[in-house]
Amino acid sequence: MGTGYDVAVFGAYGHTGRFVVAELRERGIGVLAVGRDEAKLRDLPWPGLEIRQASVHDPVSLDRALEGADAVINAAGPFADTAAPVIEAALRAGLPYLDVAAELEANIDTFARFGDRAEGATVIPAMAFFGGLGDLMVTAAMGDWTSADEAHIAYALSSWHPTAGTRAASKVSRERRNGQRLRFSGGRIERRDDAPPTLDWDFPAPLGTRAVLGEFTMADVVTVPSHLSVPEVCTYMTVNAARDVLAPETPAPPADGPSSQTFVVDVVVRSGGEERRIVARGQDIYAITAPLVVEAAQRVLDGRAKATGVVSAGEVFDAADFLAALAPRVTVETVK
Repeated sequence: MGTGYDVAVFGAYGHTGRFVVAELRERGIGVLAVGRDEAKLRDLPWPGLEIRQASVHDPVSLDRALEGADAVINAAGPFADTAAPVIEAALRAGLPYLDVAAELEANIDTFARFGDRAEGATVIPAMAFFGGLGDLMVTAAMGDWTSADEAHIAYALSSWHPTAGTRAASKVSRERRNGQRLRFSGGRIERRDDAPPTLDWDFPAPLGTRAVLGEFTMADVVTVPSHLSVPEVCTYMTVNAARDVLAPETPAPPADGPSSQTFVVDVVVRSGGEERRIVARGQDIYAITAPLVVEAAQRVLDGRAKATGVVSAGEVFDAADFLAALAPRVTVETVK
């Protein structure tokens, strides 16, 4: 049975976009497949799928593509190029907007550019594995705390085969940073010229101690501080996965279906000498982005969003309830 909702997916034929389309259809939500390349839209493997060609360089085409939609999910990177035009179109149409951007600069730009303009609207950037999941986990771990001294989000990936979109987004980010790296400390984003530190992180069993790159800064340093009083937010990545994603010879993930990649996300928040910890496990960081962003879209459409404006996942949703809804594809447990 259908939900009566129709969601436009910009970038429907991309690697993550296909997972998003499949998730929407599985939930009985209508899909308007939107993208720049009409031939690629027609090649999507769902008979009868409604397709609409549109370009971020043509606002009129975006407006036409969103006609009849109840929300729009932007799955097309680099988001430095696509986020603002699609948000503008969503605001013109009065639609909720969600994206799966892992680009820090694009997420920073979204909060800065649309924070005042999106009053009464719903704009949720980084509603994905990086940015969305970590934010939900930090929010759930904090529970009744109104602030914390620090939050640490450690990622252990069995491997990381980057998509073409990930590589393109990384290139744009490096160019915008002039080769520098970013970290969040003292309540603000800092630029650094040195290499990120390598250290050991004690993941829960059965992983145990693994070498990680500290200050391997992901979108969580934008989403978490956007609504939580935490002056120190640091993200970590296992060294093996960091090597994979940075190596130009690493192949892309398989085109059809989830990969065999597994992940563990270990979150630790500390306040005044007290520590709280929460862990999530699952498979394929690209595939798992689909239930994250689609669950978010469905909650917005069902009236289960707690805030409007430019907001992150932990601010707009009941974090613990949202994480529970991801089972069994993501299993979350509190570590005592």
